[in-house]
Amino acid sequence: MADIVSRETRSRMMSGIRGANTKPELQVRKLLFARGLRYRLHVKGLPGRPDIVLPRWRAVVFVHGCFWHCHDCHLFRWPGTRREFWEQKIGGNVERDERHRHALLEDGWRVATVWECALKGRIRIDPDEIGDRVAAWVRASDGANVALEVSGRAPGARTPDLPFPRSGTPTG
Repeated sequence: MADIVSRETRSRMMSGIRGANTKPELQVRKLLFARGLRYRLHVKGLPGRPDIVLPRWRAVVFVHGCFWHCHDCHLFRWPGTRREFWEQKIGGNVERDERHRHALLEDGWRVATVWECALKGRIRIDPDEIGDRVAAWVRASDGANVALEVSGRAPGARTPDLPFPRSGTPTG
């Protein structure tokens, strides 16, 4: 399917997409702040520059866009043009996410991921539930509770057939 805008217009549109302080990220920050949690933002010294860092609890929160991080939900769809470019781009994002997550866990950080589909779209979750789940996870003191994923999709939903490997261990 051909693009409905010119290459220059599409390039300008794509360059305007931010990587920090996105609407979903601001929503999660507001939910956590309302629950009394104080945090730092985009700490450069940590792998992946997590969106939200809670040093007191040694916890970090990533707020991922479903398209950019290849989430298996209704918000992700492979673009119809330049398929090879997008597979490399998005595949690189997924691999980098895994490396950063692994490095943080190895360094003793707890890692949470809040997906965009939990905050918007037809399978979104009530914002108060998201805030309560993340806040409870942050405040949990048990060592077994090292990771959390908040997604709008149903538990046990299938993983999409990806043109690249997605595993629990980082590559490269």
